[in-house]
Amino acid sequence: MARRVAIGNNKGGAKKTTTTIRLAEALAKRGRRVGVVEVDPQGNASRRLGWVDDPANPPLTTSEAIEANAYGVAAQVWQPIGWDAEYADRIVMMPARFTLQDRETEAGKTGAWRRLSKALKGADDHLDYVLMDLQPSLGHLTQMALAASHYAIASAEPEYDSVEAAVRFRDFVNTSGDDLGNPDLTFLGVVASEYDMRDGGHVGQLANIRNLFGDDVWGVVPRRSLLAKADEEAKPLSQIPGSHEIRAVYELPAERFEKELNR
Repeated sequence: MARRVAIGNNKGGAKKTTTTIRLAEALAKRGRRVGVVEVDPQGNASRRLGWVDDPANPPLTTSEAIEANAYGVAAQVWQPIGWDAEYADRIVMMPARFTLQDRETEAGKTGAWRRLSKALKGADDHLDYVLMDLQPSLGHLTQMALAASHYAIASAEPEYDSVEAAVRFRDFVNTSGDDLGNPDLTFLGVVASEYDMRDGGHVGQLANIRNLFGDDVWGVVPRRSLLAKADEEAKPLSQIPGSHEIRAVYELPAERFEKELNR
């Protein structure tokens, strides 16, 4: 079984998807086999990894894996990503489209919170890590992902609402393991993203993040337009000219990630 890590925040715009994608990229460059599971009906991680839906012949997605409610069915959903990079074959994904929202309405079904865990059982044994990109909510989809995960990390912008929402996510993870049938679920850390040292508010909120999370701050990602460019164009950072600095920045949380998971 791969070690599964849910990446979340209880607020939108916290760069969860960027953190998920770039962490997956950094880990793949280190030779690791990584699966990315889209657990957000917006499907932004899927698009940024180069996935293209085919309405005429729709491929299986996270939604169908959950709906099947069967052990190991996720093995049928893993797909290669669309990047053209030498390490891209070490990343696979379970994409999502807006129909994933339909699973949210099924929270009242018996054992519904276990369905993603069942789908992944035995289906990720060929991977080292699975990263789950969560929606900005603590609702049913997030709870399913946490029930299936071993660990969780937060992504947060250095802004008041984003930091407070990261704390809510951390506290939810720390108090909900038993209720989700996953008592060993562990919160590991936070990545601060979109930091602008010229912004006094950011400086203050970064200090707040360090105060609230202490040694669990894995790294600080500066605001860079080329990072947004890579996300918008659905490209790996290695194909964005001048991205060597930001690529090096993501190596730090990737290194911390492996250190924490391989204790």
